[in-house]
Amino acid sequence: MKVLEAKDFLVRQTAEQAALENVPLSDLEKRMVYFTETDECPEDPIALNDAFEAEYDTDEYEAKISRLLHHAYGRLRKENDAVRKNWDLAIKCLRRGDHYLLVMWDMSSSTE
Repeated sequence: MKVLEAKDFLVRQTAEQAALENVPLSDLEKRMVYFTETDECPEDPIALNDAFEAEYDTDEYEAKISRLLHHAYGRLRKENDAVRKNWDLAIKCLRRGDHYLLVMWDMSSSTE
């Protein structure tokens, strides 16, 4: 699995979870999940970060995305083990780099 495939998969699952929980998730919030300071960011990371910081509180965003990630993973563990295995592969792929998504994935679920 490649980095962009991993992020696409995780963003789709997070968006699906947001829809299931009736939690609004904007396009900018989804794009921010892709953020990385390396050359693997699909858009200019400085412009993306500036746009994000103008509209959102980082702590609230991180807590929201972390909660959605953990809820999505829990749902997949119960519903579809094959998709859950893809999740594990996606996280493993991202661990080879420095990705903002991992900050939120690694947050303790006790912040819920």
